Amino acid sequence: MEKENLSYKKCTLCARRCGVDRTRGERGFCRMPSDVVIARAALHMWEEPVISGTRGSGTVFFSGCSLGCIYCQNKEISGGELGSRVTTDRLSGIYTELEAEGAHNVNLVTPTHYLPSIIESVDKARAKGLTVPIVYNTSSYETREALRALSDTVDVFLPDLKYYKPSTASALSLAKDYPSVAWYAIEEMVRLRPEPVITDGLLKSGVLIRILLLPGHLAEAKLNVKRISERFSDSVYVSLMSQYTPSAGLPSPLDRRVTRSEYEELVDYAVGKGIRNAFIQDYSSADASYVPPFDLTGV
Repeated sequence: MEKENLSYKKCTLCARRCGVDRTRGERGFCRMPSDVVIARAALHMWEEPVISGTRGSGTVFFSGCSLGCIYCQNKEISGGELGSRVTTDRLSGIYTELEAEGAHNVNLVTPTHYLPSIIESVDKARAKGLTVPIVYNTSSYETREALRALSDTVDVFLPDLKYYKPSTASALSLAKDYPSVAWYAIEEMVRLRPEPVITDGLLKSGVLIRILLLPGHLAEAKLNVKRISERFSDSVYVSLMSQYTPSAGLPSPLDRRVTRSEYEELVDYAVGKGIRNAFIQDYSSADASYVPPFDLTGV
């Protein structure tokens, strides 16, 4: 998928490969039109220290999502209910405004289904003087072709690694193929940005893999940590997250928070596997959802 072949027609931008023509009003799994829809653009202080720094990450929250996680903490926007349509000119302007406000980077949250507009808007912003890194904050349900098209656009990849077992991925995110798709995607990200580059405490280039520990799913999280340690060693950073916050109506064990012992066991396991480039959270962070208000700030 070269840049010139990216299109919202017969859309195959994410691993769902729905094939719908979004330019004619057809909607695929992401539920989004061909116009970009965003719900918030503002400085965000609650990412990893190498992303948020001292002034904040310039987060842009895109509406819609290619996954269907039943525990999604951003469900107001992932389902497409909230957000405002913007042009690529306006989107590029948002990036430069965030840099002017002091953002250490522009952090694109769930951007996959807007890939052509992402590339165009970043090109326009750089032509207008944007200098901060572009962070691609993704669930990892990506195609290798799409990632290759981003090779000149994205500086830092910030992927989730959610599941190890297809059965879990099917039950929780309606994507049985997620484990293989996500792993191949992360391998491609590391190929594109093979070594972390940190300047003044900030990640300027590289890959930072996030593992959100889900209650009752410690074994799978360990398997993903093991795979990362064996495949990538110190060429990536890893973020072990304890912040899962349940919403109403979820089945057990997703109806509770992660226990302190579950999280500490995951951290100890990562240390035992030789993971050195890692971020961990204070267990008390599980009391906060880290979900900002999706009130069209900065749009």
